[in-house]
Amino acid sequence: MSLFRMIEPSEGTIEIDGIDFRQLGLHELRNALTIIPQDPVLFCGNLRINLDPFEQFSDSELWDSIEKAHLSKFVEKFPEKLNHEISEGGGNLSVGQRQLICLARAILRKKTKILILDEATAAVDIETDHLIQESIRTLFSKCTILTIAHRLNTIMDYDKVLVMDFGEIKEFDSPQKLLSKKDSLFYSLASQAKII
Repeated sequence: MSLFRMIEPSEGTIEIDGIDFRQLGLHELRNALTIIPQDPVLFCGNLRINLDPFEQFSDSELWDSIEKAHLSKFVEKFPEKLNHEISEGGGNLSVGQRQLICLARAILRKKTKILILDEATAAVDIETDHLIQESIRTLFSKCTILTIAHRLNTIMDYDKVLVMDFGEIKEFDSPQKLLSKKDSLFYSLASQAKII
């Protein structure tokens, strides 16, 4: 919430490219951020509106994002294609399909500097999780990626991991360094997840 300036922090600072984020206008800040949440936000309307609510992109750009999000086989089955109606909250789609639509929407946002994944793959099957992770690593390689995750396998190749316990920061380092310390909380979590 603070990163999007929906709530102003009571103490401390958040910097983006060395600039205190409070010095950025809300429009500029929020244009630099993209989130893929655990519970996908989909609107009652067609697929086109759900991908591009402000009607900024061409059909070819929409199809490109659909392809990159591994959705093309799914969308091709709809007689109406981009005009396929989506029910409120995406109730007529699977959880995985809803997440892939959110991924396609994120791909369209070319000005993204920071991608936030808030348990983005927690409710999807392993195959969909793999597709999402593959796309993120390829398409957002120039972005900072902040991931909130319980599936540790999705963050093992990250530069840094911040381990929290009951709202407190316990550890912060590369996954490799944290795994080299057998008394670390991260090591314990990775061991429980059978990653090591």
